Amino acid sequence: MEEEESVGEFLKWATKLRITDAPLDTSDFEIQTVSSCLGKSLFVSEFPDAGGRGLGATRDLRKHELILRVPKSALMTSESLMLKDQKLSISIKRYPHLSSTQILSVCLLTEMSKAKGSWWYPYLKQLPRQYETLSTFSQFETQALQVDDAIWAAERAVSKAEMEWNEAIPLMRELELRPQLLTFKSWLWSLATVSSRTLHIPWDSAGCFCPVGDLFNYAAPGMESFSSEEIASWTQTSTLEISSLEKSTSDEELEIEHIDGDSLRLTDAGYEEQVEAYCFYARRRYRKGEQVLLGYGTYTNLELLEHYGFLLNANPNEKVFIQMEQNINFNSWPKDSIYIQHDGKPSFALLSALRLWVTPPNDRKSVGHLAYSGKQLSAENEVSVMKWLRKKCEVLLEKLPSSIETDCLLLTFIEKMQNHPSIQEVRKMISACEVEIGNFFESTSSRMLGEVGELHLSSKARRSIERWKLAVQWRLRYKQILFHCFSYCSEVTYFLSTQQDSGGL
Repeated sequence: MEEEESVGEFLKWATKLRITDAPLDTSDFEIQTVSSCLGKSLFVSEFPDAGGRGLGATRDLRKHELILRVPKSALMTSESLMLKDQKLSISIKRYPHLSSTQILSVCLLTEMSKAKGSWWYPYLKQLPRQYETLSTFSQFETQALQVDDAIWAAERAVSKAEMEWNEAIPLMRELELRPQLLTFKSWLWSLATVSSRTLHIPWDSAGCFCPVGDLFNYAAPGMESFSSEEIASWTQTSTLEISSLEKSTSDEELEIEHIDGDSLRLTDAGYEEQVEAYCFYARRRYRKGEQVLLGYGTYTNLELLEHYGFLLNANPNEKVFIQMEQNINFNSWPKDSIYIQHDGKPSFALLSALRLWVTPPNDRKSVGHLAYSGKQLSAENEVSVMKWLRKKCEVLLEKLPSSIETDCLLLTFIEKMQNHPSIQEVRKMISACEVEIGNFFESTSSRMLGEVGELHLSSKARRSIERWKLAVQWRLRYKQILFHCFSYCSEVTYFLSTQQDSGGL
């Protein structure tokens, strides 16, 4: 009830700012005489299986229909905050070396320091108080990712956040922020808020906070034709309520890989100069009551974890990059085009490069045009490619500390821990994943008490569980892609070998 009242107050406040889901030709008088900025097209609701709090359709919505407008005056930016705070503006000018993201993070903490005295207080109350971005991962949670590239990404995120905090500390002290807002923990919260909730604007690379507009939950790219219920069965989220996802890249759409990602962004929303507002559009047709979703960019699960603190169980943009031998020449292809796709199939570029590599050097010039066009060179060549790739996946899986089966068990255990498991359940899971669970208890100062005992989780452990779960989910999906690739290569090898034996090729 208290949360509903808070949301109601927030929507009334947003109405005064002329935020509206009414049609474009609605007058300002009509917009500001209603009790809520929503109701014509959208409503706030809980979607427990698809992102938590989000926006649903109050009526049937047409594809590409304008469904929400947020005026420029209602966007929270570094510029708008400094215009209303002379001390903030003067102080920031003395620190020109700070990035736009650091400046917006400081501005956000400054507003938080004002509490109810901030003009933005109704909006600030709606922001999550915790995020699970990579920069918040502890050493235990980072190691739980298991894969070197992911561990490095998490360590880099933490190191970068700490460096930016140290650079911004003198400014925050000059602004006389409250002591609790000067801590690294508060800085991580501010950075994560900026990273996960801002939208692109042309005049500030840090972006803007967009009240009401950041209530939209994300839509996985390539899923425009599916209903919210279908998408919900494929996705996993954290407290984040907006992301940046866009059109997926597939072998059939290879040319998209060669286009700058920024040129494809903002297909569902963007700032429009002619109306001086951030405008949101329906990405597809929605039925009344259905959750309305938006998407803004293309990200792998590791990138989603780094910037937004969640991942997708079925992410069409997920990729597994594998380190290749030095004598394999990939110079003709962008480095980021060499990967295994989410479905376990090698990317167009990876397959083409391997086909050429297994070709005898003296023959490569004559068949190069076929390889680069994506054509199979011969059954024997294809079998060699599949065997090499299958072995690569097998070696990578064997090097990882835990198996797919163990990770599935561990996820079950983590979910039970979140729901007060019995001591018998805990002991059963510990027998299967003893080392990692033991490390979790040690890193979070948690323990089992007594012979019959009970599970005692510290407050640190309760905060850590969600990040641990995300790490295990990420590595499990990584392993599943490798396993699917192994299976795919085996099937292709068997088929081609059978055809060769029967004289069909």
